[in-house]
Amino acid sequence: MSSTVEVRVPDIGDFKGVEIIEVLIAEGDTVAVDDPLITIETDKAAMDVPATSAGSIKALKVKVGDKVSEGDVICTVESRPSAVAPTGRDSDATCELLVLGAGPGGYTAAFRAADLGRDVVLVERYPTLGGVCLNVGCIPSKALLHVAKVIDDAAVLADHGVNFGAPRIDLDGLRGFKNEVIGKLTGGLAGLAKQRKVRVVYGAGRFLGANHMSVESPDGAQVIHFKQAVIAAGSSVVRLPGLPDDPRIMDSTGALELEELPERMLVIGGGIIGLEMATVYAALGVRVSVVELSDGLMPGCDRDLVKVLQKRLAGKCERIMVKTKVTSLKAQKNGIKVEFEGDNAPDAQIFGRVLVAVGRRPNGHGIDADKAGVTVDERGFIPVDHQMLTNQPHIFAIGDIVGNPMLAHKATHEGKVAAEVASGHKVAFEATVIPSVAYTDPEIAWCGLTETDAKAQGIPYEKAQFPWAASGRALALSAGDGFSKLLFDPATKRVIGAGIVGPSAGDLIAEAALAIEMGADAADISLTIHPHPTLSETVAFAAEAFEGTLTDLYLPRRSK
Repeated sequence: MSSTVEVRVPDIGDFKGVEIIEVLIAEGDTVAVDDPLITIETDKAAMDVPATSAGSIKALKVKVGDKVSEGDVICTVESRPSAVAPTGRDSDATCELLVLGAGPGGYTAAFRAADLGRDVVLVERYPTLGGVCLNVGCIPSKALLHVAKVIDDAAVLADHGVNFGAPRIDLDGLRGFKNEVIGKLTGGLAGLAKQRKVRVVYGAGRFLGANHMSVESPDGAQVIHFKQAVIAAGSSVVRLPGLPDDPRIMDSTGALELEELPERMLVIGGGIIGLEMATVYAALGVRVSVVELSDGLMPGCDRDLVKVLQKRLAGKCERIMVKTKVTSLKAQKNGIKVEFEGDNAPDAQIFGRVLVAVGRRPNGHGIDADKAGVTVDERGFIPVDHQMLTNQPHIFAIGDIVGNPMLAHKATHEGKVAAEVASGHKVAFEATVIPSVAYTDPEIAWCGLTETDAKAQGIPYEKAQFPWAASGRALALSAGDGFSKLLFDPATKRVIGAGIVGPSAGDLIAEAALAIEMGADAADISLTIHPHPTLSETVAFAAEAFEGTLTDLYLPRRSK
């Protein structure tokens, strides 16, 4: 159990009434033993006064300019001692900082900590670094989505006087390209770890106690003693109960293996992962159907953005079914028989392959975190504070395992924060927005406040939108159905949200995210000269539409 203790000024010699020249903490901060709390100045020198207890600063009792003597209270700390006893086991290795999981968040934390002079061990369950993202997630899917985009673009050119003919798919060659991309990145990470003297241990890690971890591998088990740890153990695909044990029923990892191109495939789940895989397989010539339980694809994204994608997918896919539930999957010799339920549910169908893409769940319950005294909630998430600290003052957690959104770029930023806090730096995770991207065709990207959330929560906003039908670059790319929109605070005119649909939306959204982080208003964007002709200028045009200065469209209601 936690307890509140007073942290007092220690023996500082024969000095009394010494002035505080700097306060290094604030209420709510988390400190470790020996972290500096205040700086005092005697007639001889300035010195830091360290913490004698670890935990969260409950109340700050001093300020700059106060004069203190031995025994005066500096602050109260809610201490969080480990409730877990030492294992009593000998260790095969020791380190200052152990990082569990070598995905984008984990390797970032390990590398940053090593750059700060820490002795780091990085534990990874896969035989190569990179975690789910590089090995069986973000990177291989983007390699295949690139191929799909080239196929689709070549087909569009047939209407513009250039016909390449039907593509001939060499699955072995396609898999080779995907694996080559993975290999370059994972091999590069191994090199970076070696350059930084980060020790990599391959195997499945589980906590034995507050300062010990067992790592199981085909070669046996070893116990590692650590002073601090960063949990970056990620998430796993959600598996529907009662499914037949049949290799033709795949998760996203299986879909990326490209074992075959069936005549027909069903994607269960209309979220980002499911739609990205639907995009790939449809481009490769598979008759793809998508089924989604909710009333629209990609729940959580504004409907106007999704509408453009859904219209495009409707022309590529055999069938898109929303508000439809899969009630039964049965393995048969000629395929997987699927039965549906819903207002527009079709009769039972046979599919050569079924991809189950209904989400991911955190791995908090699979690492024996309780043996380290770390709190894990019923869903498997590990609660952390703004410095990525768990309820244990020496153990951090980052990435998918600490909460949504489960995105690699969120994890990398959290990893840096954890590494820096563990190394004594006063930093916190304070991102205003975290962009989301669907790498479908067209891409969809958004950040900040969405119209859906604004309406649901009664948040006032104003919107400006620029249709790509008025963009020369978009028309040259046959992307005239895309658009860029910005949401503004009516009082301050600052950007508070953005959404983009069209080619390279995932790249374009970064400008909007920066604008929100910097507190930019419409004029800051509209008066920034964007190159022409580009897709990036559509963001500026949206700001101009809000300002009433847009000349590329006639908008009488917003003219000044």
